[in-house]
Amino acid sequence: MTESFNEISGFDSWDIIRPVDKGWSNDKKYYIKTVDGKELLLRISDIAQYENKKKEFEILKLLISRNILMSHPIDFGVCNGSKSVYSLLTWINGEDAEIMLPQLDDKEQYYLGIKAGMFLKQIHTILAPEKLPSWAERFNRKIDIKISNYKACDIQFYGAEEMIEYIEQNRFLLVNRPQSFQHGDYHVGNMIITPKGELGIIDFNRMDYGDPWEEFNRITFSVSISPAFATGYINGYFDNNVPDLFFKLMALYIATNQLSSIPWAIPFGEEEVNTMLKQAENIMKWYDGFKTYIPNWYILSYV
Repeated sequence: MTESFNEISGFDSWDIIRPVDKGWSNDKKYYIKTVDGKELLLRISDIAQYENKKKEFEILKLLISRNILMSHPIDFGVCNGSKSVYSLLTWINGEDAEIMLPQLDDKEQYYLGIKAGMFLKQIHTILAPEKLPSWAERFNRKIDIKISNYKACDIQFYGAEEMIEYIEQNRFLLVNRPQSFQHGDYHVGNMIITPKGELGIIDFNRMDYGDPWEEFNRITFSVSISPAFATGYINGYFDNNVPDLFFKLMALYIATNQLSSIPWAIPFGEEEVNTMLKQAENIMKWYDGFKTYIPNWYILSYV
């Protein structure tokens, strides 16, 4: 372990180095505790990721001023004999939100959802680069690929045709959509709840740029844990004034994401495939076979 990390500034003050095995990221993650009690998060990536990780680190610096509870960037550089790139961040103490939320009552879940929505609104204040192709061009290309991959997949699910029909009928909604910075994987699996009951956001490693409302395509994972949280998340984002257009686009993004989930899950094995098939079944119920675009779990308020 010394060979890998001794090029990192401050390494000689580290007292504890412990691997962190959670998450889907290809990064190697470590919990660090220094001799004077500071807690840090170290992320190690292959040197081929240098430019991407540098951009990620710079974006995290921009987010510091956004009043979001998250890991703050400390240091960035190359280590392990120039074979790896590292990011050193502050550590947030807490438990996984997906474990903690079911232990709270609906009102507490809802208020944490409000906070998640407010945090996401802050994340989206970072503008996308001006030279990006239009969102309609970018996302229509994604839709075409995901429909094609689904149709070529050996595993099909009930309701896919209704999803595809809804997508095709609503592609026009993508025209003139704004683009901003995106967390890239915003759901309860990338959130923690601190000992004081505060919500923290983690794992920005899938960050991207696109329609800010596309971030709600992962709300499916949050709904499975807490519909109250998911409702609060929407209401907090829109300050309790949710436009009808949002629900139409969220349904489109959820349907598109669901089509791609089966081909994505196959390499991870039968259990992951079954999870995604169950999710497809739930989505069809939420939207009454896509006869409606407002999901049945959405309630105006849990207060």
